[in-house]
Order: sequence, then C-alpha cells, then structure tokens
Amino acid sequence: MNSYNTKLELTLRSLILGIILSIILSAANAYLGLFAGMTISASIPAAVISMAILRLFKNSTIWENNLVQTAASAGESLAAGVIFTVPALLLIGYWQDFNYWEVAKISALGGLIGVLFTIPLRRSLILQLKLLFPEGIATAEVLKIGYNNNANKKTKEGIRFLFLGGIVGSAIKLAQQGLSLWSSSIEYIRSFGNSIFGIGCNLSPALLSVGYIVGWNISVLVFSGGILSWLIAIPVYSSIYPSESSDIAKTAWTIWNTKIRYLGVGAMVIGGIWSLIKIIKPIINGIKTNLNNKKDKDTSIDEQDFSIKYVAIILAALIIPLFYLYLNIIQNIGLAILLSVVMLIFGFLFSAVASYMAGIVGSSNNPISGVTIATILFSSILLFMLIDSDSAIKGAASAILIGSVVCCAAAIGGDNLQDLKTGHIIGATPWKQQIMQIVGTLAAAATIGVVLNILHEAYTIGSDNLSAPQATLMKSVAEGVFSGNLPWNMVLAGFIIGLIIIILDVIQEKRKAKFRFPVLAVAVGIYLPIELSTPIFIGGLISYFRNKANKNNNGLLFASGLITGEALMGIMVALPIFLTGNKNWWEIINVPSSLYQYIGLAPFTIIIIGFSIITLKSK
Repeated sequence: MNSYNTKLELTLRSLILGIILSIILSAANAYLGLFAGMTISASIPAAVISMAILRLFKNSTIWENNLVQTAASAGESLAAGVIFTVPALLLIGYWQDFNYWEVAKISALGGLIGVLFTIPLRRSLILQLKLLFPEGIATAEVLKIGYNNNANKKTKEGIRFLFLGGIVGSAIKLAQQGLSLWSSSIEYIRSFGNSIFGIGCNLSPALLSVGYIVGWNISVLVFSGGILSWLIAIPVYSSIYPSESSDIAKTAWTIWNTKIRYLGVGAMVIGGIWSLIKIIKPIINGIKTNLNNKKDKDTSIDEQDFSIKYVAIILAALIIPLFYLYLNIIQNIGLAILLSVVMLIFGFLFSAVASYMAGIVGSSNNPISGVTIATILFSSILLFMLIDSDSAIKGAASAILIGSVVCCAAAIGGDNLQDLKTGHIIGATPWKQQIMQIVGTLAAAATIGVVLNILHEAYTIGSDNLSAPQATLMKSVAEGVFSGNLPWNMVLAGFIIGLIIIILDVIQEKRKAKFRFPVLAVAVGIYLPIELSTPIFIGGLISYFRNKANKNNNGLLFASGLITGEALMGIMVALPIFLTGNKNWWEIINVPSSLYQYIGLAPFTIIIIGFSIITLKSK
C-alpha cells in the first residue's frame, strides 16, 4: 500500500465504500439502540473494515480510508438520532407504521443541519480549544497502524479479532433471537414485607461490548443508576404504596415504568441544561474566532473547511422543508414558523453541546438523550400553552418532531467533530471529510425507514423483544405534558438527584480526580431496565482490568465485532419474518420453560471468559 507518498483522498472507491458501510452500520446501530437504548461510535470498526477492503488495492491511502470511516460513522450516528425519537410517533399512535418518505425527510433534515452547524465549530473546538476527542485519536491510531508497513502483522491480528467477534455475536443472536434456544435475559424479583427488590442480567454480548467501550467510569455510573432505581427507589415506593397484586414481578415493572424511570427523566433534563451552561461561553468565543479568521486567504485549500457561504445558503434552503414538516401536523402557519425557529435554535445549541462533550468523553457517551428530552419537554410545554386540548396528539407529535430533528443534528454533530479530529491528526482535507459526512448522512437517511419497517414487522417496536427505551421515554414526556399525567414529583426528585451528582462531579473536577460523575450516565442507568445495566457493568469491569494491566487493545476490535455481528444478525433474523409475516418462522425446538431462562448463562459466561482472555493477553 502506498500510504503517505500520494494523497489519494476523495476517490470513486472511497465514495462507494463509504455509502455501503454507512448503510450497513446505520442498520446495525438502529437495532442496537432500539434494543439497548444506547449506541456506540462505529468509527473504529468502520476504519478496520474499510482497511481490510482497501488493502486489495495497491495504491490505496490512509486518507481514502479516513473518508470511508467518516461517511460510515456519519450513517451510524444518524441512526442513533432517528431511533431515539422517530419510533415515538408510532408509539403515541400518530403513525400506524413507518412512512418511508417521512422518515427519510426527518432524518435527512436533521442530519444535514447537524453537519452544517458543526462546520464552523471545527476550528474552535479542534484547533483553538484543542479538545481531546478520544475516539478520534483512537481511530487515527488504528489508521496509522494499518498503513505502517512495519505493523502489518498487528493489523492482520486486529482484523482477525474484529471478524471473530462478528461471528460470535451473530451466532449467539441467531441461537437466542432466531431459534429461541434460551431467554434473552434472567431476572430475580422478590419482596421483603411490602418492599420489592429486583435484579437481572441481559445475556447479550453486545451489551458487554458497550460496557467495555464506554469504559469503567461510565459503566459503573450506569449500573449505579440501575441500583438506585431497582434496589432503593422501587423498594421505598412499594413500601409506602403497597400493591394488592400477587404478581410481584408485574408490580415491580409497573412501578418502574410509571413512576421510578421519571427520576431518570428529571436527571437527564438537568444534565442537558448543565452541559449547555458549561460549554456555551467557549462555543461562542470559538465561533467568533472562526468568523473573524480570514482562512480563504491565509489557509491552503487542503486545510480549508466547506465554504461558510455555502453553509448559509443550504441552511436557508432547508428552512422551507422544515417549515412544511411542521405545517403538515399543526395546520397553523404561525405555529409552524415558530416551531421551525425553535428547532433551529435548539439544533445549533445542542449540536454545539454534543460536539463539545464528544471532545471530552467521546461520541459513545454523547449526551443526546438529555438534550433531546430537554427539547421535547420545552416544546411540549410551549405547544400546550398555544394549542387547544383537542389537538393534544398533534401537539405531542410536533414536540417529538422538533426533538427528532434536534436529536439527529446533535448525534451527527458529535460524531463529525470526532472524525474531523482524526483527519486533523493524519493531515486529511477538512472540506472533503465534510462532503463525505453529507454523503454518509444522506445514504443512511435513504435506508433507515426500510430498516425500521423490517424490525417493526418482525419484533414489534415497543414490545419486550425490541423495547425502544429512548423512544418510549420521549413518548412518555410529550404525552405526559399534554395529558397532565406526567409524575412531576418524580421528575423533580430526579432534578434533585441530578444536582447532587453535578455537585459531586464539580468536586471531583476540582480535585483533578480521574473518576468523574457525569450526570447523564447515572440518569441513563436510572431510566434503563436493570437487566441492561448489569452486562454493561461487567463489560466495564473487563475494561478496568485491561487498563490496569496495560495490555493489548484487541478487546476494542473484538467488542466492535460482537456489536456489529449481533446487530446485523438481528436484522437478518427479522428479514424472513418481515417477508412472510410469520413471527414463528425460525422456531424449531421447544425448549422446556424451566430451562429457558437459564440455559443462556453457559454461552454468556464463556464469552465473558473469552473476552477477558483476549483483552488481558500480553502485547
């Protein structure tokens, strides 16, 4: 490979491969987000996969590979923005299924706005503030290793672990979800007096991998949120308000779903507001610096961003379809204009927040849940004051639509800056990366509606098989405002919990401690079922011992493979069900109910052991 001699960058093969990987990884991340309520950055697996393919061409370069991973990771980030919000329109009953064109329009608008809003932020966040963007640095290291002729052995080993993880993840998913050989999770819920306690564990390798990738600090906080919810809040609530039902498990889930999870809502809202307060000043200063910089005269074309003039023109053009998007629902020109303005304001602010936070904690820990909830809550309250009660469902749908466009923009924003950091390290051309971000966004927007329909037909989004936790949360917030049923006491308690965690984090920051308390991580843990938090914690534990031993980083690629393999197999399992309409299409063996919940513990334990061996193996 001719890696550094000739700067081949924006080529036809990088364009085609970027589009293909954007579609594949956006589909995988859509499944993961609907299943687990969390997503991860695909920059590293995209870089490794594209590297394996581009190695077939003798004149491929590191910069081509960088453009491919840029487009691919833009696609998977857009998927996160879509699945966190758009399914809520179906869950509230505004949609009966996923209209392909509507989904494509929402996702394309939000994604493009996110790309455009972050273009003027590159100089301020990467060059002036010099933010870390940890996943951007990691991706750059993977690319440099792959194009270092002395590191081919290490590169091949890394690719081998990526594909090994893919095979293991897909095999487990086929056995579990397709052939129904064992339950997807185990749980233990018991009562002591009137107090109900619960613990559980999902048997998903992908969730182990999420914990490993986000690291020990975040995984501990997510699990702590689950402990707070299931071992403290539910027992306290059930002792104060005892249930007459004899079904303890059903009672516990009802309390969690209707009351306790709103502690997480309150904590997420205060977390989103706090994130904005922390970074608004450096963002404003950075934009001023950017606008005052005569880069067209002083900077070579290889170091320029996409023209700010074209950014303004495209943004102005996007206002028109944005206006009609809201007009179609609310049927009021004045309100549609107001909603468009609100969306653009929130879109820019929260794209900046997400970009800044990605620079500190990485794309996988981006606070898009918090900022989206804050957006939907504010929009719902605003619309509640402006429309009559008969239009409640339209108001809730409008608030969710504002949130969906903002969420897509925020998800794309953090990812884009992460990739631009990678490009900055290896000497890539910023405007070419920004073009590929647009390409990857549009490719994912053109296909995500099809993926949602396939998954909904096979698993029913909102069911136990594909619970869509984030979209369910958005639905609950919007509906709660208009119905008056939002448990504000729980939201307020969540606010207080969030403030306490913020104070703890500020103390840790002043102490310059390594272990921090990002409030949104705890809030996500409170909101998620405890069975999802447990494997995330186990994955974080593996990461902790890996870092302590300072061993190889094959675990990162193995984890990425587990996630990608499991997610893609989830979609493949869904395809024949979608085509035939028979949800029992895969069932071959009827496993005894006494074994069904626990038989999956054996393969899950083996994967944990194997994962640990791979990560702790000497360099």
